[in-house]
Amino acid sequence: MATVASPASELRTVLRVGWETYERILADHVNRSVPRFTYDRGLLEIMSPLTLHEETNRTLAMLVEVVAEELAIDTRNVGSMTFKREDLQRGIEPDSCFYVRNEERVREREQIDLAVDPPPDLVIEIDVMSPSLPRLPIYAAMGVPEIWRYEADGGRVVVLTLRENAYEATVASSALPLLTGEVLSRFVAESRALPRTAWLRAVRGWVREAGARR
Repeated sequence: MATVASPASELRTVLRVGWETYERILADHVNRSVPRFTYDRGLLEIMSPLTLHEETNRTLAMLVEVVAEELAIDTRNVGSMTFKREDLQRGIEPDSCFYVRNEERVREREQIDLAVDPPPDLVIEIDVMSPSLPRLPIYAAMGVPEIWRYEADGGRVVVLTLRENAYEATVASSALPLLTGEVLSRFVAESRALPRTAWLRAVRGWVREAGARR
């Protein structure tokens, strides 16, 4: 067992366990948002997120909701839903994830099963401390087409697109094409300086102006 903590006390523990044990642990923590579990072919990482981690996650998730509403794009926010595939021996809980292009396919699903359903179209990952288990290869194996990764070291959001089983940094989002990494980074920074209502007005105003220029 290995336990790693950052100076701000984000704890990560890595255990070697089998798939059945992983599923039992998930069952014991059903409907709980913490801790978060990542499983990769026999290794289980248990992580408890920091305030900065959760606040940034909720800010980016709110951005998705607001921008999608303004652009009349239907989305389904499935939060930190656990998605796992026994055939891959992998499982992961994103910080947030959304169905966009595939929203209609899962709209009425009470339980999404990645063995038969598509993966989320967009995942949000907050990188306050580098994970003990690499997460991008897990998402790639499951076919997640786009990831927004916030990098605390640098305070920026990077848009990653899946190409040939690996992620590449791209300028703009495919899920919400108005948004670029630069715009997302700016809105995250502004969310910390402005009252929430003022920030939301600024986001809506920007979307309406940018949408009118399209």
